[in-house]
Amino acid sequence: MKTLIYENLDKGKVRCGICNHFCIIDKGKRGLCNVRENQDGTLVSLVYPKVVARGIDPVEKKPIFHLAPGSLSFSVATVGCNFRCSFCQNADIAQMPTNNKGLIQGADMTPEEIVAQAIRANCRSIAYTYTEPAVFAELVLETAKLACKEGLYNIIVTNGYMSDALIRVLAPYIDAANVDLKAFDDGFYRKYCKAKIEPVKENLKLMKSLGILVEVTTLLIPGLNDDTDQVEGIAGFIATELGVETPWHVSRFHPCYRMTDRGATPLASIERAFDAGKAAGLRYVYTGNVPGLGSENTLCHDCGGLLVRRVAYKIKSFITPEGRCPDCNSAVYGLY
Repeated sequence: MKTLIYENLDKGKVRCGICNHFCIIDKGKRGLCNVRENQDGTLVSLVYPKVVARGIDPVEKKPIFHLAPGSLSFSVATVGCNFRCSFCQNADIAQMPTNNKGLIQGADMTPEEIVAQAIRANCRSIAYTYTEPAVFAELVLETAKLACKEGLYNIIVTNGYMSDALIRVLAPYIDAANVDLKAFDDGFYRKYCKAKIEPVKENLKLMKSLGILVEVTTLLIPGLNDDTDQVEGIAGFIATELGVETPWHVSRFHPCYRMTDRGATPLASIERAFDAGKAAGLRYVYTGNVPGLGSENTLCHDCGGLLVRRVAYKIKSFITPEGRCPDCNSAVYGLY
């Protein structure tokens, strides 16, 4: 399928407009994501509509905590990614083309089939996840349009490196986004992700301004992004630039892929980040990959009442259908 956003350059080259790498691609070559190829001056997506992973997940697994708590989300992905994270948790599919000489795998699944399966599975939403949605933006767009007509929510789980243009194209059909803010240091992004931090920060602000429900996730990696300056920087950015109502998920790292030189994140680091978020004034701070820590419940920011109880993926929501606290009637950030 023809790539959604690109421009033709001299000598048959093209410039991709899907993400902030803006790859300039010669004829017969691919961009950094390894799923878009210049075929005689036309930039083609090699992954439409080759779905490599699909599943029926609790929406909290995305993690999205402020959209229809306790509901199911039909999740899909193709291969490929525009980052090169050495700590990638889905490297088998995200890095498949890069690590296997351009290999593209997946079964054809049309947008109509995705929406139909989501409805049959009694899902409230469709999540474009597991890998980076920007690499299969055309499938996201066409599926999201159909999903909207059927009354389903659309969720993107993203590294936040989409281009401004792509975000604006998708925004009318996207209800929620969980965006990785992987660190608060450009050096970290350049070394461990092969990207830059500023586009991610700008895109977070853009998504909020366009009315997308935004939740932020940070995977805390021991010795790399878990020091006080980092976590306070992220918490302060979320509070001042995105708003104190923006949920922040602080997740525990476990060794994987090409980062096995360190252990799991100490609980003290998770707790320090949680405290930093609350000190910055964030209303909703959650911890991930830490069973039993007790900070996955949603509490009212005004009266402290229990709004959503989460024990693993057993969810009980007390939020009113109007999206308010049942005790004090304060509005709760999200879609209910």
